Amino acid sequence: MSIVTIYTNITITGKGKFFEVLIGARPEPIWQLLSKVGILYTLEPIFTIIFVVEFFDKYKVGELTSLLTSDLGSLKTIVSDNYQETVIGTLCLLFALSPQLAPVLGLLMLTVSAVVAVYKRTTVSVFKVHGSALATIADCVTETFAAIRTVRSFGGEKRQMSVFGRQVLDYERSGMTLGVFKSINESITRVAVYVSLMALYCLGGSKVKAGKLAVGTMVSFIGYTFTLTFAVQGVVNTFGDLRGALAAVERINSVLPGAEIDEALAYALEKDLKRRKSHDPNLEPLLANSNGKMQTSSVGYMSSLKSASDVRKLAESGDIHLEDVSFSYPLRPDVEILQGLDLTLKCGTVTALVGPSGAGKSTVVQLLARFYEPTRGRITVAGEDLRSFDKSEWARAVSIVNQEPVLFSVSVGENIAYGLPDDNVSKDDVIKAAKAANAHEFIISLPQATSALDTVSERLVQDALTRLMKGRTTLVIAHRLSTVQNADLIALCSDGKISELGTHSELLEQKGLYASLVGSQRLAFE
Repeated sequence: MSIVTIYTNITITGKGKFFEVLIGARPEPIWQLLSKVGILYTLEPIFTIIFVVEFFDKYKVGELTSLLTSDLGSLKTIVSDNYQETVIGTLCLLFALSPQLAPVLGLLMLTVSAVVAVYKRTTVSVFKVHGSALATIADCVTETFAAIRTVRSFGGEKRQMSVFGRQVLDYERSGMTLGVFKSINESITRVAVYVSLMALYCLGGSKVKAGKLAVGTMVSFIGYTFTLTFAVQGVVNTFGDLRGALAAVERINSVLPGAEIDEALAYALEKDLKRRKSHDPNLEPLLANSNGKMQTSSVGYMSSLKSASDVRKLAESGDIHLEDVSFSYPLRPDVEILQGLDLTLKCGTVTALVGPSGAGKSTVVQLLARFYEPTRGRITVAGEDLRSFDKSEWARAVSIVNQEPVLFSVSVGENIAYGLPDDNVSKDDVIKAAKAANAHEFIISLPQATSALDTVSERLVQDALTRLMKGRTTLVIAHRLSTVQNADLIALCSDGKISELGTHSELLEQKGLYASLVGSQRLAFE
């Protein structure tokens, strides 16, 4: 090889490397940005829908966890992991080395890619089954861990382990099937690439023999062809991951169309965020990318919603009426839980709602909290339809104390402050709230192993609740006779309607279902 040829090859190589570095200087941050943007625009509609309570009636927590982690991770991987800088840089270098052979190589590579792409179309269903198997495992683990005490109390460890083992085997089988498909794909790719290279080398050899191409150039071309081959194979493998990502997209799309977007709540949340002086950087991107079309279509409706001051004023001064309310849960539309229920909660009074299991007591509370809307009839506050209230403002005006408390994995103080509109809640505010509930001293002396209140502490908290209920419109789903006796009004719910209404003594005199429940001690004494 002559010195001139060597110099030429070194020069071309240097220029090619420089061009490759130039091309590869920016792509990775750009691809990472596209990855984040893509996932953001996927998360935004998912989180908008998750605000709707009906969403959780249809999908399990583990399934959603897998959807928001594994499936979105598939999208991030396909976008972030790439070989574009190597492919582009090497192609430019090959064109600089031999404008005659480079187009042929490009055509052969496109042909190989087309062949592989045709085969890849058959793998989408395999990726989908594999992803569904993983989602099933996530759901089993989440469900078991969440109900671990129930599992332990019923000796259900063997059952749960058996279910988990079966799901792992299904996942393993789907993984093996997926591995076979990937291996076949790898074999097809390698055979096609090497056949193409053999054809290219024969063509290049004929040109060298005819004196149209220098030997040194051909040697360099062969070396960089191998570089391009490995890069293209990486791209082809990435397309394999793309099939997995497409399967993930299909699973995500199977969730999104099936749920209704709560436009009122989404609008209220965005309005509240914009109203704050210090924006939450974690929430702002999700709300800032809300569907503009959706906002435009609902502006007229949103403008008629009651303001925060109006909502609180009406809630504090007006009676709450449930007028001919009927309701069926979305997943069981043919089963009416409430059937023309009428009930009035007088302002500032305590109403106890009692009745047998399945009568619809909890459903009434969920409708008052606006987790759901009535199928027929309406709920009014001071004569105003509850649907005309801003959902976020109504949530701030209404408090719910569940029978089983929910604690987030944060400090006790943060749990107490949860739900307050301002982020700058002071420690004194938290202590004041704890003292109002007669819980401050108990929290201060709280042993680590304590999981429930003792009799004295429970009495203190009950007294605090009784004190806090004074002057507030309160609905109590009562299980204790003392709570029922102290209520201003008792409503007995049966078969989706209010069948008996009155005070404790009045209902006992009627000798109806309420008297029967008390007599059979289904309303328990303390």
